[in-house]
Amino acid sequence: MRPHLLPFLVLILSGFAAANDKEGFQPLFNGKDLAGWKVVNTAPSTWSFNEDGYLVCSGKPIGEIRTERMYQNFILELEWRHLVPKGNAGVFVWADDISARGQPFIKGVEVQVLENAYGDNKSHTTHGDIFPIHGAIMTPVNGRGGQRAFPVENRSKPSPEWNHYRIECIDGAISLAVNGKIVTRGTDCNPRKGYLCLESEGGVVHWRNVRIKELPETPIAPEQVATSDRGFRCLYTGVDFSGWQETAGWESRDWELLSEAGAGPLLTKENFKGDIGFIVDVKFKENSGTAHVTVKGKSIAIDPKSLTLEKTGSYNRIEGFVRGDVLTLEINGKSAGTFTGIPEEGPLGMHADGPAEWANPYVRAL
Repeated sequence: MRPHLLPFLVLILSGFAAANDKEGFQPLFNGKDLAGWKVVNTAPSTWSFNEDGYLVCSGKPIGEIRTERMYQNFILELEWRHLVPKGNAGVFVWADDISARGQPFIKGVEVQVLENAYGDNKSHTTHGDIFPIHGAIMTPVNGRGGQRAFPVENRSKPSPEWNHYRIECIDGAISLAVNGKIVTRGTDCNPRKGYLCLESEGGVVHWRNVRIKELPETPIAPEQVATSDRGFRCLYTGVDFSGWQETAGWESRDWELLSEAGAGPLLTKENFKGDIGFIVDVKFKENSGTAHVTVKGKSIAIDPKSLTLEKTGSYNRIEGFVRGDVLTLEINGKSAGTFTGIPEEGPLGMHADGPAEWANPYVRAL
């Protein structure tokens, strides 16, 4: 390089940096690791970075990562591409901290990321639908009778081409521009402040140039804010039984765990002590019998005839709070009793007398 060109190049590069700062966007990934993000309910193998600095999602298991911070008003830009036809993924905005009851997904508003070969029909398209999930609310623009907003134009490119999304979220309204043109809108969203999530849902996806421009916040009611981080970590990877003891009679089925009749307790290898909180979801079958949760090594029975339980075939959320040697139990948000004599230290676990389905085992320190 000629010496007299160096100041000129420095001036040009400085101008580019200033322009980027002037736009006000900040990158959400560093191209190396998940700093600034939290794994909600996926495996270490689900998310990685390749030599180009792209975030690579394996699609297995179904689940999410989310930002460590909440956002209210913002512009989110990103590029994505599916590596396999018919792939499925998504971007969530204004989301809760962990997955909803009996779901691998988080309550929030989803911006769909489907590969074109997945196919369009009356219920969905592959070109940028927006819809609320699992308790969130949105009024769609260009809806079809439900809460899903449909794009007014098909602009998404097929695998393995890149697509650009620009998602604007302001005062409970959301819009999506696909490859440079706004095609989908929704209004009156609740919540309208929460976490951002990227979804793993079976498709191998590359993400790049994920960046955000924060806009000034406006006053909102407490009920318009998503559930903030309670400190939960998921105990199940969704791909194997890492972190668990003997698994005879148990099957790992993506985000769900299946127990056969006669299966023993599925117990964590880790022992827990001190004050803790935990969550686990269970779905009873006709012949499941009584379910049990193991709390620091002590088995607690969950009567399938309890009035707090959903009908057979629906998931129930069991939440426990251990303070000292006392366990306070809730099922589906309602009191399910108090139990004493909880050991000082021991594993967590679950099982049922008959076949049952389980999901979302989380734990936190209180």
